[in-house]
Amino acid sequence: MKAEPYDPLRLCVYATVALLAWLLGAWAVLGFAALGFAGYWKARRAGLSRSKCLLRDTRLVLAYLGLLGVVAVAAIIHPLL
Repeated sequence: MKAEPYDPLRLCVYATVALLAWLLGAWAVLGFAALGFAGYWKARRAGLSRSKCLLRDTRLVLAYLGLLGVVAVAAIIHPLL
């Protein structure tokens, strides 16, 4: 039985996320940060303490995503002031 070749699906996902971030700017960053934060919050409450994310510790991941959200909100609000 021949093994299936590697499908670089993640690269397509990353390119799509980059495109959305480029087109939507800070709104996309805020959306993805909020979505990621909610997902990691739920996973942490379910018992996940170590992630496959580069930061490893879910508390660090939550802090990182929270910081991204704050920066995105600041970038959205700044032009309005």
